[in-house]
Amino acid sequence: MKHNLIIADDHKMFLDGLLSILKTESNYNILFTAKHGGHVKKYITINTEEKIDLVITDVTMPEVDGIALNKWIKKTNSNIKTLVVSMHNDPKIIDELIESNVDGYLQKNAQKEEFLKAIATILEGEKYFSKEIKDIYLQNKFEKKKEKEIKLTKREVEVISLIAEEFTTQEIADKLFLSKHTIESYRKNLITKLNVRNLAGLTKYAIKKGYVSS
Repeated sequence: MKHNLIIADDHKMFLDGLLSILKTESNYNILFTAKHGGHVKKYITINTEEKIDLVITDVTMPEVDGIALNKWIKKTNSNIKTLVVSMHNDPKIIDELIESNVDGYLQKNAQKEEFLKAIATILEGEKYFSKEIKDIYLQNKFEKKKEKEIKLTKREVEVISLIAEEFTTQEIADKLFLSKHTIESYRKNLITKLNVRNLAGLTKYAIKKGYVSS
């Protein structure tokens, strides 16, 4: 039985590479290729009677990117499987795609054998994520959980905010009506509590949490 596939990627060289791989496989039929997700959405909407098994898509594309395309497919045509093949390994992108029920994620440097394995696995009804993508996803989840567990007191937030704004230890002590020694203790405790190496690490944390603007 042949499976019907759609491919969306705005890099012609990579798209041609995928096509050359898939055309050697007798059980895959390429229905349509597109430069962005908007073309795919239009094709699926028009060809409602056509059985589409899998959409292979990049992340970064003009008009409609792979993230938006995956969300649309899962919302309107949940029977269609999706596989992202991208250069991106940004934890936020991976997290968003997994949370929106993407069926698989590979990086573009994956070997032909893994690419074909991913497609076969997904078409059998299972998820497929490369080891690197799974590691990034799990590490991101771990860091989020760890960050969530860390709670700063009101005074600690005041101290770290002033540190991030480049006030000296004495200036912070004066502003908060505390001794210089007390501020130094807060600084050391914050470095330990947040598992950072120095004042630059405290500053990055303060910016990330929105205590100060970058």
